[in-house]
Amino acid sequence: MAHKRSGGGLSTAQQAAKFLGVSVLAGVVLAGIALPAAGALGLSAKGTAAGFDDLPGELEQPPLSQASKILDAKGGLIATVYSRDRTVVPIDQMSPNILQAIVDIEDARYYEHGALDVKGILRAMSNNASDGNTQGASTLTQQYVKNVFVEEAGDDADKVAQATQQTVGRKIKEMKYAIQVEKELGKKKILENYLNITFFGEQAYGIEAASERYFSTHAKDLTLDQAALLAGLVQSPSRYDPINDEQEALERRNTVLTRMAELKDITPAQATAAQKAPLGLKVSTPKNGCITAVNGAGFFCDYVRETFLQNTAFGKTKEARAKVWNTGGLTIRTTLDPRSQQSLLKGISKHVYKTDKIASAMTMVQPGTGKVLAMGQSKPYGFGKNETQINYSVNANMGGGGGFANGSTFKPITAAAALEGGFKPDQQYPAPNKITYPDVTTCSGETLRSKDTTQNEMKSEVGPYRMPEALKKSINTYFVALEHDTGLCPILNMAAKLGVARADGTPMHEGASLTLGTNELSPLTVSAAYAAFANRGVYCTPIVINSVTNAQGKHLAVPKSICSQAMSTQTADILNTMLEGVVDDGTGTAANLPGRPTAGKTGTTDDRLDAWFAGYTPNLAAAVWMGDPNGAGKNGQRLSMVDLTIGPRYYDKVEGATGPAPIWKDAVSGALDGQPVKQFTTVELNIPDKAQENKKPDDPDNPGDGQNNGDNGGNDGKNGHHGGNTPGGPGGATTMGTTTGAIGGVGTAGGVTGGTSGGTTNGTTQGGGGTPGGGPSIPPVMLPSGGGGTSGP
Repeated sequence: MAHKRSGGGLSTAQQAAKFLGVSVLAGVVLAGIALPAAGALGLSAKGTAAGFDDLPGELEQPPLSQASKILDAKGGLIATVYSRDRTVVPIDQMSPNILQAIVDIEDARYYEHGALDVKGILRAMSNNASDGNTQGASTLTQQYVKNVFVEEAGDDADKVAQATQQTVGRKIKEMKYAIQVEKELGKKKILENYLNITFFGEQAYGIEAASERYFSTHAKDLTLDQAALLAGLVQSPSRYDPINDEQEALERRNTVLTRMAELKDITPAQATAAQKAPLGLKVSTPKNGCITAVNGAGFFCDYVRETFLQNTAFGKTKEARAKVWNTGGLTIRTTLDPRSQQSLLKGISKHVYKTDKIASAMTMVQPGTGKVLAMGQSKPYGFGKNETQINYSVNANMGGGGGFANGSTFKPITAAAALEGGFKPDQQYPAPNKITYPDVTTCSGETLRSKDTTQNEMKSEVGPYRMPEALKKSINTYFVALEHDTGLCPILNMAAKLGVARADGTPMHEGASLTLGTNELSPLTVSAAYAAFANRGVYCTPIVINSVTNAQGKHLAVPKSICSQAMSTQTADILNTMLEGVVDDGTGTAANLPGRPTAGKTGTTDDRLDAWFAGYTPNLAAAVWMGDPNGAGKNGQRLSMVDLTIGPRYYDKVEGATGPAPIWKDAVSGALDGQPVKQFTTVELNIPDKAQENKKPDDPDNPGDGQNNGDNGGNDGKNGHHGGNTPGGPGGATTMGTTTGAIGGVGTAGGVTGGTSGGTTNGTTQGGGGTPGGGPSIPPVMLPSGGGGTSGP
């Protein structure tokens, strides 16, 4: 019988209990109680049925759990996943050899008796009493019923124990349901169901999985000796396991063949020939779960599983979704593009080795659909050395870690919020090399003050700058000023519209460093946000499942991408124009795709703990992260990417431009190979000619040329723009000293803060004005340089 304890033997106590049980059952049967019209048993011992007629009239037969197949977008198999490895096949897809062998060894009178075998019960009772050997009295129908109880119990150990407990009550329950099942299904269907539900050992449930596991063949092709071996396993899969004990399995197989010959279902010659045959095993290793995924798609596979288990499209409750997943038999077609996936892995492995302490992760998203086309990382999916099951590309609740600070790849979000608020690309700030963070106000109205400073990457990076150049050069001090004038709340609101949220699930941290990318995000989050830029401002939630079909061929509803306008098309077009410039001749040139319009942004965090490149074409968006994954998001000690070798290359220091950008280029170019070249909708940025702006101080056409201590600069720098309504002339040249003054406010309709030049050497800068603007007044920003007094040495 299936699920018998290892070894197959019974203790003395068990023999006694079985004898007593068979005796009681014999009495029940002989008294006619097993008939449908039977009356109450009146049994009161613990574990027995209170009354035969009190049992439910029908056996609920749950759908058999089967393996599910996860496919890529082209229909290729990514992985097979299951709680129980089973493939249900009809009886006409089972070899006649196995049909005869299982009947002969388990229930030789199967076609002669009803649901219960009275003669068998009496024989078992007599044999058990006379020689101490135990014989089961269960028919194949009863065994099938018991296996239904076991299947329904699933992986719940307590329920499995109840389904298999050796009590008279369970036996009686089994008997009644066997009567019902045989009446409803008939012998042929019961035999089919039995061979599909039974456990054959080595994780194989059902005859098809067993055939594949032991012989790498199908159930319909089983030979006589193969069928005899599998039929023999049912009584005790562990004891007769041919993989672990060939001799025991051989003896059991031959016993089955002898029995078949005794019953004249095969000839003695056939039995002898089959008994002389070797076991002939051709074992297939069980392949279950995302660890078996092909094309490096283990992490993507795991994300698909998490999506299924967490999305209410597949069930209203967690338990309901888990039941559907564990029952299996699903064909899940995903969004994974095999070419993109292969190119992604090739791009990463070319630059980062799995043995490196530094890791890299990347995700590709299709603009306009939200489809995740590829996902992978340098550390493979697994349990071994240099492997991990943490998906660096996704949020913690979906199998990822705590995320990684995304650095300057956040700056375009600030730019988008500013543009939506009325600022123009020609917005100018002094942007000195180093500044103290200005005060900022949170969405709750709290004012945050900081004594910390930030600075630009190179000492030579000193303003003034306007927005396109500030993005190209990734000028920190410019974006801190822009953040102040735009406001934290509009920026956070824009981030939310773009699906940007912390990977650990906590609220976004508010502070003056927000625009510099200090929140820990996942590559999937960043790539989906950048896909909205490519999609002219329309953000689409990421999806990984195209369709799901169950074992009955029914299509299940799947979660759809939800698309919404995160920003105006005008804002998106301006942003795309500026970010295309970043790749054309800014920090992102290493990602430039020849012959394709490409836009993007680099990002490098403090101490070079993380480096990013997020970029896109109209066809595809992707984000690449590089860094030490250990301790990320957990205040752990992480490796700074300075003076080290990653992959084949030595780096004195890693930046988004030198580490992730080349990975992005290699991966995306391969993914887009053969795809049509699409163009961005670009706009004129109307940026003033810088040469004209930077005229010499003694130029008579240049007001505020240093005379009168820059009196034309705008009331000592205190009203350098006065809300963008009052024009002011640029000041004279500033030379050395310490800035102490205030920069004037900026009109949201495009006013420009002046004051980067004003005053004289060894004198006092009287502040610069700005060009006319039309927006409402915004409070002045306290920043070093530009518009303040500059004391000489």
